[in-house]
Amino acid sequence: HVQLVESGGGSVQAGGSLRLSCAASGYTYNRNCMAWFRQAPGKEREGVARIATGSGSIYYADSVKGRFTISRDNAKSTLYLQMNSLKTEDTAVYYCARGWADFDNWGQGTQVTVS
Repeated sequence: HVQLVESGGGSVQAGGSLRLSCAASGYTYNRNCMAWFRQAPGKEREGVARIATGSGSIYYADSVKGRFTISRDNAKSTLYLQMNSLKTEDTAVYYCARGWADFDNWGQGTQVTVS
């Protein structure tokens, strides 16, 4: 069955960096688009970034553009989110998901706290 497992979250000071990973298994990873979402306490889930199968198409939310970089390693079936210049408003649980417009599988999430 499909599994998405995030890692790399933690606590960091404003201005710092973190790199999230999402290990995928149970399906042909390189045939699917992938995405990162986040949800802060009391707020709706927000799409952060999306990446197409061959990394040819990438989308970023305005709130993270220029600071976050999404990438994928199809050989390792792993999705990444490099987060630089972190702000307190980036504090949230970050999730990876399979898909582009519709998302059928989600990871359990990893907490990112920026203080």
